[in-house]
Amino acid sequence: MHRPEPVRWSARQLSSWLSCLAAAAAFGLLACSSATPAGGDGSGGAPAVTTGSGGAPGGTGSGGAATGSGGAPGGSGGGLGLDGGAEVGANGGNPGPSMTVTAFQGTYVYFTPTDNKRIIDAPVTFPEMPATFQQIMLNLALRCPPAGGCDFWDRRAFIGIVNGSGDGATVTEIARFMTPYRVSASWTLDVTALRPLLSGTITMRVFIDTWVGPMNAQGGGWLVDASFDMKGGVPAKEPLAVIRLWDETAVDYGDPAKPTTGAAPDRMITIPPEATSVELRSFITGHGQGNAENCAEFCGKSHTFTVGGVPVQRLVWRTDCATTAVRGQAGTYQYPRAGWCPGAMVAPWVADVTAAAQPGAQIPIAYSIAAYENTCRPDAPMCSGCTLGGTCAYDGGGHTAPFFDLSAVLIAYR
Repeated sequence: MHRPEPVRWSARQLSSWLSCLAAAAAFGLLACSSATPAGGDGSGGAPAVTTGSGGAPGGTGSGGAATGSGGAPGGSGGGLGLDGGAEVGANGGNPGPSMTVTAFQGTYVYFTPTDNKRIIDAPVTFPEMPATFQQIMLNLALRCPPAGGCDFWDRRAFIGIVNGSGDGATVTEIARFMTPYRVSASWTLDVTALRPLLSGTITMRVFIDTWVGPMNAQGGGWLVDASFDMKGGVPAKEPLAVIRLWDETAVDYGDPAKPTTGAAPDRMITIPPEATSVELRSFITGHGQGNAENCAEFCGKSHTFTVGGVPVQRLVWRTDCATTAVRGQAGTYQYPRAGWCPGAMVAPWVADVTAAAQPGAQIPIAYSIAAYENTCRPDAPMCSGCTLGGTCAYDGGGHTAPFFDLSAVLIAYR
């Protein structure tokens, strides 16, 4: 009788199989496929996770099914699609299987006087830590609703993670973007460093500061698609913690009665003892116009984070809008602005602060903006400097209060 040859697994395939089994157990999936190795240590023998009928359950409403290159699609809610496992990196780690996690699919963001849908929350499930991923890419797309088309105006927007509930809830931003004038858009952003936040079941929020809705003469709002492509493996720098400094918040600018520290108070944080390097990651954009110096949308100002006594400073001003923003849109998208362009992702400000953030140390962190007083505000002792002339009264259109939208975290790497 012929005795079959024993199955021989390479180290890579064994790692893939174990990662696959772990993922199947973690997400309530049925099993890994029983594929045997093909081509020695080649790519043919990677196991795949399969789902039962309906797939992994996800969020309600805005959640959508997710698929991976080797997995079956999930059900009608948000879920996971998985493919084969990943090779263990040279620096160790616990690599998870490659997958796509869908947060929002065709989610309608709009506003009417009786139906405010500018904020949409949805539960989204990511693989639990400590599984690692070589790269995590956010894919974000804006589409025009059939009823009314895309919003005519550029709007401030973000996708983030909700902390807390009710009026006290805050949002840790994953990405900030600005909608284009009247046209669709799509972008990708590397968010590998935020892996510690993208773990387990979390509540994700999409916000667009739109004031239009179905059949409005100036557009119907936006349809939002957002998914995360997670490539199994070990990243070049493995993040071990994301420390929230300031969740997304508006910092009034130019009003002596409203100091920066009122909205962004100083912080005292502890650096993880295992950290070998630390980065500051922040989004800062200026808004409001018609004021003295046309702040804060159209004035470049220096912003400073003081980390453990060491200042980290940058001029928040973007001049590449004509070449980086979505093409074919209307409006004044080509003009420089304070950290943003209509129809473009906001680039995160990333700075290495390892020298000021030693492992295990407790350090103070502060945020400040260059000194400025808006003399074109309603309570100014003497109204002057109004860019558009007229009075100092805010009108909700050409003259609005200046502020900077701030969020910041520290990322500690293993």
